[in-house]
Amino acid sequence: MKVLQSVLLVLALVVVGYVVSAIPGGQTLIGKVLPYLAFGVFILFFIVKVIGWSKSPVPFRIPTTAGQENSLPWIKQARFDNPSTTGGVIVRMLLEVTMFRSLFRNTKAEVYDGPYLAYGSSKYLWLFALIFHYSLLVVVLRHLRLFLNPVPDFIRTLGAADGFLQILSPGLQISGLTLLLGVTLLLLRRLIRPQVRYISLVNDYFPLLLIMAIATSGILMRYVVRTDIINVKQLIVGLTTFHPVIPGQIGSIFFVHLFLVCCLMVYFPFSKLMHMGGVFLSPTRNMANTNRMVHHDNPWNDPALKPHSYDSYEDEFRELMKEAEIPVEKE
Repeated sequence: MKVLQSVLLVLALVVVGYVVSAIPGGQTLIGKVLPYLAFGVFILFFIVKVIGWSKSPVPFRIPTTAGQENSLPWIKQARFDNPSTTGGVIVRMLLEVTMFRSLFRNTKAEVYDGPYLAYGSSKYLWLFALIFHYSLLVVVLRHLRLFLNPVPDFIRTLGAADGFLQILSPGLQISGLTLLLGVTLLLLRRLIRPQVRYISLVNDYFPLLLIMAIATSGILMRYVVRTDIINVKQLIVGLTTFHPVIPGQIGSIFFVHLFLVCCLMVYFPFSKLMHMGGVFLSPTRNMANTNRMVHHDNPWNDPALKPHSYDSYEDEFRELMKEAEIPVEKE
């Protein structure tokens, strides 16, 4: 039912985009007004979300430890998995953001006859995440050619490398297919694995299906329902320079594609997709493990409260503890 609801939501957005683009003034609404509105919502609430997270108090150091901490000189420290310095934290964050290091350590647990519990490596999620995120990055960078005039050399080089397989006309762009493949694999993981399916909600399926619809419409627009790229670039450059125009006939599928992209931008700051910004503010990742090296004061401690040791606690409640048959250290 959760999957069906998400599918119906995405289909409804496709229908709305197609119908609106077909009515008088609809293309102006999607092509001129909606992009500015969506981009404004995206930027504003992205910033609001990040500022809100940055103001959240962190009373304790709670870095995730995935290796040996810094202790005795003759014990080798895992400098990046359990960093104790700012440099180690920076390297750890770089590995997390660029290579998804925590997902690389992903493990699975299975119960066998006996019974006994067995653990094993499970790196398929790491692989799926790499395929999806880097494909999406390449697709976004390639689309910059529509916003910039002249197109920078590195965008041209990236586009040439992405389309080195000249087996279609226009040339096959590998990143578009791998993006669709990556999001499909992530969706299938939620559908096939019972444990993941059990905890998945509509807001887990919906963004995956929405991105799948965006990738599909883009592929259809490139290889099946041809769109005049000159008119598309004229519209996009007009948006960038704040002089948008709707030139000639572009085609409804482009406006459906643009409408879905705008919907994703509006949805982004309010969804789990905000892990893109949240990963940098996660105290489990961005803090050094110096719990045994430096004294940390809890900022929530009320200075008017006096420390209450266990000895004084037991002195105060010893008789009650004996009546409740709770062990005491002093008789």
